[in-house]
Amino acid sequence: MIPFHHDHVGSLLRPTNLIQAREQYKSGIIPLEQLTSVENEEIIRIIDKQKQNGVLGITDGEFRRSWWHFDFLGGLDGVEYYEKETGLNFHKMETRKEGIRITGKIVFSSHPFIEHFGFLHDHAGDAVAKQTIPSPNMLVYRVDYNEEIYQNRETFLKDTIAAYQKAIQAFYDAGCRYLQLDDTAWADLFSEEGHNKLRAKGLDPAEEMKVMQYMINESIAHKPEDLVITMHICRGNYKSNFFASGGYDYASETIFGGLDVDGLFLEFDDERSGSFEPLKYVNRKNLKIVLGLITSKSGELEDKEKVKARIAEAATYVPLEQLCLSPQCGFSSTEEGNILSEEQQWRKLRFVKEIADEVWK
Repeated sequence: MIPFHHDHVGSLLRPTNLIQAREQYKSGIIPLEQLTSVENEEIIRIIDKQKQNGVLGITDGEFRRSWWHFDFLGGLDGVEYYEKETGLNFHKMETRKEGIRITGKIVFSSHPFIEHFGFLHDHAGDAVAKQTIPSPNMLVYRVDYNEEIYQNRETFLKDTIAAYQKAIQAFYDAGCRYLQLDDTAWADLFSEEGHNKLRAKGLDPAEEMKVMQYMINESIAHKPEDLVITMHICRGNYKSNFFASGGYDYASETIFGGLDVDGLFLEFDDERSGSFEPLKYVNRKNLKIVLGLITSKSGELEDKEKVKARIAEAATYVPLEQLCLSPQCGFSSTEEGNILSEEQQWRKLRFVKEIADEVWK
């Protein structure tokens, strides 16, 4: 049953030779074909490593990406990836100075990610190949808007939905049956600071919550019946640092009772994410709740009994069989990666499986 009782968000630490190859390509030392060859070799290796460590939903580690979101969004027609004057302000640091902007009408015609998934699917064998892409909300709330191209926001939203509907069908046609939408936009609703950021842009938090719900539900409205679509909600992850804080309370009725996804990957690894009480709004027996109780931001293992106790606490709101366990985020949302070793990463994933095997016997 997807998502699995022990699962993971998707991104994995980039190996040194892949990092070096990418830098050589950027510097013009090697051609794209040589970089692709290194990516292919490392993805095949990482597929095998996931299987060896008990991972069931196999990803390509997002090894062909620099960012978890910009690479996909910048590949849509009408969107451009570019260098900015400033980066995003995370806790204690600023990200690379890169972003995306609108250059034309948003359309999905073709995309390199479809071919990338095909490679993963071909080499995953009998395992489930999992594809991750940013949610449509990431285009809505992270793109530099262009009022000359889109005088009407509603048209922009509808074009984005149409592009996502085509993208989802294209992944399905390529063999994808497990698709995850990664979304940090919801975090803007989790604190007064986030609300103020929206208001500073002339946006009302309550109205934007409706927009976020609309974008998700309409984008997946025509998905094939046997395609499982989950959503991962994160508060930012860049070099083991976070972007936002706050519990799910303000948006809980919408997130847990108003989205048509099959599962939710939720960040719950520390006090910044609040309590489990918002889970009381889960109103569907077929909605899987994946508890991100294991941090991907450090290599230290959590106390197993405390993790089990937290799962038991969550089960007072949602039946145990609807719950799953995973790290709270990927290990390398950007190519820089989090501050832990590759072996610590595998140890974390084995730890998730170990706990899940004991809880869901």
